[in-house]
Amino acid sequence: MSPAAGRVDLVVVGGGIIGLATARALLRVRPGLDLGLLEREDTIAAHQSGHNSGVIHSGLYYEPGSQKALLCTSGRVEMEKYCTAAGIPWDRCGKVVVASEPDEVAALSALAERGRANGLEVEELSAAGLAEHEPHAVGLASTFVPATGVVDYEVVCRRLADEVTERGGRILTGVGVESAIDTGGGVVVR
Repeated sequence: MSPAAGRVDLVVVGGGIIGLATARALLRVRPGLDLGLLEREDTIAAHQSGHNSGVIHSGLYYEPGSQKALLCTSGRVEMEKYCTAAGIPWDRCGKVVVASEPDEVAALSALAERGRANGLEVEELSAAGLAEHEPHAVGLASTFVPATGVVDYEVVCRRLADEVTERGGRILTGVGVESAIDTGGGVVVR
């Protein structure tokens, strides 16, 4: 497949973490699939995937039992497993949420309960406990969530891209999609 013409079994649009992970998953379940991934920028992970805080979220904030909470929890576990297996450095460093005003203390307590309802270990800390745990933070109270981690998602994206190409997929950067037209016999992507 060249940027100008070619025929493939499947096209994935977008070279961020979602597009790359989707392409990788498709090639794992369908070996031999002729897959092309198109990214309009000159490099993969050029936007949010390569320019975020790097947090592996614990699921603290989501409504217990909600799809977001369940997917966040399973996604965290899968990301940790993937990074470990792929040799990508990551750290489960935990997260401290701080109440700095008196009216934030009750909300912080409710957040801790929400975290527990989502199956997380949550440690509520007094001002003194916060100072001991994180000496550079100041607050009236805090909640520590050990399950939160960090990773360089640009590195994750590069590894996913390597796996896509190792499995025969082709990644074309600098190729934006203008349209996709169903012809009845296939889809023409321009």
